[in-house]
Amino acid sequence: MDKIASLREPMPMPDPSFPIKVHPCQSPPRVVGETLFVHHWHEHMEFLFFVSGKATIECGSVPINYQPGDLCVVNSNELHYGICGSEDLSYYAMIVDLSVLHSQSAGAIEKKFITPITKNQILFHNRIAGDEEITRCMHAIIRELDHREVGYELSVKSYLYLLLSVLVRNYVATLSELDEYRLKLKELERLAPVFSYIDENYQDKLTVKQLSDLAGLSRFHFSRLFKQVTDKSLVEYINLVRINKSESMLRSKRMTISEIALATGFNDIYYFSRTFKKLKKVSPTEWKNNQY
Repeated sequence: MDKIASLREPMPMPDPSFPIKVHPCQSPPRVVGETLFVHHWHEHMEFLFFVSGKATIECGSVPINYQPGDLCVVNSNELHYGICGSEDLSYYAMIVDLSVLHSQSAGAIEKKFITPITKNQILFHNRIAGDEEITRCMHAIIRELDHREVGYELSVKSYLYLLLSVLVRNYVATLSELDEYRLKLKELERLAPVFSYIDENYQDKLTVKQLSDLAGLSRFHFSRLFKQVTDKSLVEYINLVRINKSESMLRSKRMTISEIALATGFNDIYYFSRTFKKLKKVSPTEWKNNQY
């Protein structure tokens, strides 16, 4: 796990003694094709609760479409990536360190459920739709963390236990899915230096030979493994990283499109424009002029 640790997104908590937080629900309008968050993973569980609009969340290289009322469960250490699907998209993101449910002396509940969930011995399905009890739990936790009235910690813990109990009863992954996840986690560890290098050097020329050497694999095995883990070819993934980096540059309006293309590793402005439009459904000029 040491290789993968440097790539995990840091998750500072407002209150380290009570490690759970909810990012406020962002108000529309959003931009269709906008990157909600880049490829990343972290130790904590994450729950994305959709209030309005549509989004596509890629969990473990599998893209899943979400709509209002849906819950996206991101398991610990699961690679995930988000794209906006409609202008009226709004959602809450709740980050939970399950150590919040630990006690001084580990009891049966911790040994049977909390610890296995933390260690990825129990995994949950990523998309949960139309579950009223799940919806009530999410609304209650969000409300308690927002108002922070006396005893809110007790209330949050009780609803978190209820949320996990519903997940354990109805949405646990099968043994075959668990085996597949464990294999994918090992593959992620193998490719961790590659993801890190691409993110830090996206503006440079990147070759299969260069990156396969980082992973200690032949070019053939590297390309096959990369496709299995990300569901993208190396070129597709590098282009996606570069285009995502260009979004903020286009918003700032301080650089021309030609300058942005060069700054993100595209030597051909026309190739940059075609790639941007393919991924974002609008041209860089439209994105820039409409203050996307």
